[in-house]
Amino acid sequence: MDARRAEEDQVDRYRFRLGQFELVPIVVGGMGVDISTSDLALAASRLGGVGHISDAMVQHVSDRRYETHYTKAKSEKHRQTRDGFDKTTVKFDLEHLRQSQLNHVRHTMDRKQGAGAVFINVMEKLTMGAPGDTLKARLEGAMDGGIDGITLSAGLHIGSLKLIEQHPRFRDVKIGPIVSSVRALKIFLKSASRLNRLPDYVIVEGPLAGGHLGFGDDWREYDLRNIVAEVLEFLREEQLDIPVVPAGGIFTGTDAASYLAMGAAAVQVATRFTITNECGLPARVKQEYARAEEADLVVSGVSPTGYPIRLLSYSPCFGANIKPQCEAFGYLLSREGTCAYLDAYEATPVDDKGHKLPVQGKVCLCYHFSKFNCYTCGHYVYRLKDTTHRLPDGRFQLLTAEHVFRDYQFSTGHRVAMPESALSPAVSL
Repeated sequence: MDARRAEEDQVDRYRFRLGQFELVPIVVGGMGVDISTSDLALAASRLGGVGHISDAMVQHVSDRRYETHYTKAKSEKHRQTRDGFDKTTVKFDLEHLRQSQLNHVRHTMDRKQGAGAVFINVMEKLTMGAPGDTLKARLEGAMDGGIDGITLSAGLHIGSLKLIEQHPRFRDVKIGPIVSSVRALKIFLKSASRLNRLPDYVIVEGPLAGGHLGFGDDWREYDLRNIVAEVLEFLREEQLDIPVVPAGGIFTGTDAASYLAMGAAAVQVATRFTITNECGLPARVKQEYARAEEADLVVSGVSPTGYPIRLLSYSPCFGANIKPQCEAFGYLLSREGTCAYLDAYEATPVDDKGHKLPVQGKVCLCYHFSKFNCYTCGHYVYRLKDTTHRLPDGRFQLLTAEHVFRDYQFSTGHRVAMPESALSPAVSL
């Protein structure tokens, strides 16, 4: 496609065919904890695309959204370990975990309208003291709740399909992994082929994505477009008809259309939805995202998962010394009851008054994500201010998910449609 035609190409010329679905090829990513809310996912589905919810800290989300008490029950059960660093006995109640996932999915699916789909982002790195058992409970809870699709993220998921092969919806629900290389895709396909259950789609995430990255410190050396081209070529060579969905740094509809023109089935986008009304971030945090400058971006090793994480440098989680919240949360505990933040906290000295000094190098993701203190973001977060209006009081006007979705769907020439200006500072805040 020549340059002029590419500039005028638009997403709405394409469709994402996935089993029984014929979709607008826009997938809203599953940002956690409860940043991609049910309302955001349902808006994408209503408009004919795919919306994700996330299963990050799903018991906490269930408690907040649906008046359950799983977090309190877990905390009370394990209260005897609160003042120590041995967390080997801190475990999730698997039925509570399955039920919390089912709650979140069922409450979402019961409100679904339109021709689109609702998926859930399920993370392998949420080891939760028992990696296989807790992952199985979450996967089964999602399927029991009627989810349309499951995106397998934050890990290679070599054994994930085996965990659910006996579930009655194993071959019905759409399943796809997130990978950042052909090598990772090959590893997943090898494990999937043993069960004769190839993925229904694959999301290819590049180095400009938000949150945890599937790259090392050399992430700058990689380019999403090159990785997508390699994946498409590999699938052609292997004669595998698996839809490819690029993700990470796709900021305009023209960006999106360029991937569709090269053979991608859809695109996954997220950053621009962080300043929408439907997004789960508190209003004050949405303003922190909207004011970001490029210099505010950092890719840091503070995550206990071991993955680099992209976030804003003024995130309140930096320099904190919060006591580990393993009894209530514990989503990153290994099967041995360890966590990199737990180790860092234990090693941090106290001042002359006996107060713990700021913990260096790691942050307690469980606590800070529950408080929206980790401002994880995509690389182009600093462009959000150019997609909306600055109001007289200095704040930024929030958008609707439909406005952003439609802009991706119909815009051309790398133009971003501005919303109708708010009539007063009180509107859309």
